[in-house]
Order: sequence, then structure tokens, then C-alpha cells
Amino acid sequence: MGKRQSRPWIVSDELWSLIEPLLPEPGPKLVEGRPRVPDRQALCGILFVLHTGIQWEYLPQELGFGSGMTCWRRLAAWNEASAWVKLHVVLLEKLRSKNQLDWSRAVIDSSHVRAARRGPKADPARSTAHGRAASTTSSSTPRASRSRCR
Repeated sequence: MGKRQSRPWIVSDELWSLIEPLLPEPGPKLVEGRPRVPDRQALCGILFVLHTGIQWEYLPQELGFGSGMTCWRRLAAWNEASAWVKLHVVLLEKLRSKNQLDWSRAVIDSSHVRAARRGPKADPARSTAHGRAASTTSSSTPRASRSRCR
């Protein structure tokens, strides 16, 4: 965590030591082919895409993060394994233990915390007109015919 880097997609050793145990173990390789991209490199690729906003398929191979599809699949697998939720809890505990949480910037709303009670039950809506409304599809006047024959 420490000092901000000029390249925020590079994961520090300290941060990686917190993230690595939270990631799921990779399954057995079903097909021979290229070796698996290490998780830390894939994470750097994910952060690069998220930081720069480029499309996954345009992730430069020269950076050594693996292909954009590899990083995207790894992100999906880690989402499914709730790795980000677990990391959030770990980071909050770490900050709380060092008394470094700034609650003055915290926001709680209904999209994050469910309301404990419901408000008063609303009465059914009342009509504002007296009687029935006029039909907009039919007329009470005699039917007009465009035909000359009756």
C-alpha cells in the first residue's frame, strides 16, 4: 500500500502478499499449450485495462501480462470466487487495526445498506376526475363513412 506509483497497475509485494492467498487455486490444465500466465501478471494486466480504459483485446502483449482474454477470464474466475469481496474485508481490517479509516468520507445509502424498516404504507391512488373519462379511440357521434354506398 505505501507510496503511490507512477504505474498504478504494478502490484507491490506488500499488496500481493494480501491478495495471493485469496485467489482460487487453478484447475488442472485440460489441453497442452502455452504455460499458464502467473496470477500476479494477470492481475497487473487487469489493473492496466481498468486504469487505461482500453479494450481487453488491445492489451499489449509486450507488457507481459498475457492476452486480454486471459486477463478477462481470470477476472471472471476471481469474481466468481468472491476474491474481491474477501480482499475488501482484509484491507478494511488492516486499515482499522492501524486506525487509518477516515469515516468522514464514508457514504451509506440504500444501494449499499438495506433499509431496516419500510415507510408507511401508501393509500391507493385516487382518481382526480368525476365519472368516466372520454374514450380516445371511439366517438359518441354517428359513425362517419367514407364510402358513398350504404
